[in-house]
Amino acid sequence: MKNNDPSPGSTDVSPAAAHFVNDTKASAQAGSEPPLGRVSGGYIFWLMLASFGASIAMMVPLSYGIALRISELAPGHEEVLGFITGTAQAVFLVISPLVGMWSDRTRSRWGRRTPFIFLGTAIGLAGLVLMGLAPNLLVVGAGWVLGMSGWSISGAAIQNIQADKLPEQQRGKVSALTGLMTQIAPVLGIGVAYAVSSNTMLVFVVPGAIGAVLLALFPVLKPEGSSRDLGQGSKVTARSVFGSYGFNIRKYPDFAWNWLGRFVFFIGLYFNTTFGTFFYAQRLALPVKEVAGVVATIGMLGVVAAAGGALLGGFLSDKLQRRRLFVVIAAFLFVAGAIAEATAWSLPQLILGAVFMQLAIAVFATVDQAIIFAIIPERSETGRYMAIVAFAQKIPSAVAPLLASVVITIGALGDTKNYTLLYLLGASLALIGGLIILLKVKGVR
Repeated sequence: MKNNDPSPGSTDVSPAAAHFVNDTKASAQAGSEPPLGRVSGGYIFWLMLASFGASIAMMVPLSYGIALRISELAPGHEEVLGFITGTAQAVFLVISPLVGMWSDRTRSRWGRRTPFIFLGTAIGLAGLVLMGLAPNLLVVGAGWVLGMSGWSISGAAIQNIQADKLPEQQRGKVSALTGLMTQIAPVLGIGVAYAVSSNTMLVFVVPGAIGAVLLALFPVLKPEGSSRDLGQGSKVTARSVFGSYGFNIRKYPDFAWNWLGRFVFFIGLYFNTTFGTFFYAQRLALPVKEVAGVVATIGMLGVVAAAGGALLGGFLSDKLQRRRLFVVIAAFLFVAGAIAEATAWSLPQLILGAVFMQLAIAVFATVDQAIIFAIIPERSETGRYMAIVAFAQKIPSAVAPLLASVVITIGALGDTKNYTLLYLLGASLALIGGLIILLKVKGVR
């Protein structure tokens, strides 16, 4: 059997790897299945490119494109950004568990996840085109509901494939490499957007086209394999649909505590990233349209930090057989970066803060994803549980921008929004989230 299409039956799980997960109910359930075989370097390479594609297509509009459209259609109303992004996230929150259940139960010659890569890509591209053509903010918002939902479906399919395929001893490393791609993609994407910023449509379409090609190539070159022999699975009933939105927290305490810690951390993260374009414009006294170059420059420096954070967090957590320690280190690094940004009125200090925050986000995302793969309660329902995990990120991405829109008006003087308060609140929440995972998740070291 080729390594690029791993399946149960391999026995190359080391004794050291087994110590990652204690004898909890969740790990016992996962351990009852045959260990997964290692995946090849070529498989990991194309998995990385697919992750890059999903990230560049979604993050360029989120970090620059929507702000650009607001500045064109409703100058001076930057608070609208929070409502547009929050609404789109709320819509996807409703549908994501249903998509997860549908994915788990899909039986086709192409597998369970591949159809959703293509479905999400088609929806995402349609949304980006609509945003580029939008004559008003209402249509921009509708376009982003489609765009964010589509690219999130594709990205979730890629993550589900990782949960399905990766053995324990490769989870940290591969999470590091794919996480690195999701950090690099927005930065390079902003550079692409800046290069075509004279044409608003291209700002949306070019990153989307890049993402679509890379997402499509992964299942074509590294096929998932047929899922027809997996059986039909449980029937979808009204009870199972409603049940898909939650889980038994008493039965799976590690999964529950990790979910809560992740939720709190991401509220802090979105407090400090949603208004990035407007924040830099204010602190550097630049028009919004000219901020793309600054964001790209700062982001490129942050890529170095993100690369180091993802690789060190992933590889070291595998080698040292420790996950939670790196989560709390990430939280403290985030606090340092947030404080630097909150008090910055110069480009060097903004760069310093951004570098620390990129480093922190990369470490947290890498290591916590490895934790999640280890404590998924039921492997046959991976798609559903990964959708529940996504709640811990999607709910903050829906709620935090709305709350942040209010926070920046507290004590604001005219057009000068209170980003200092926003960034300090974000730092506090990120630290609390990291401490919850460190102190409460017992089934993973």
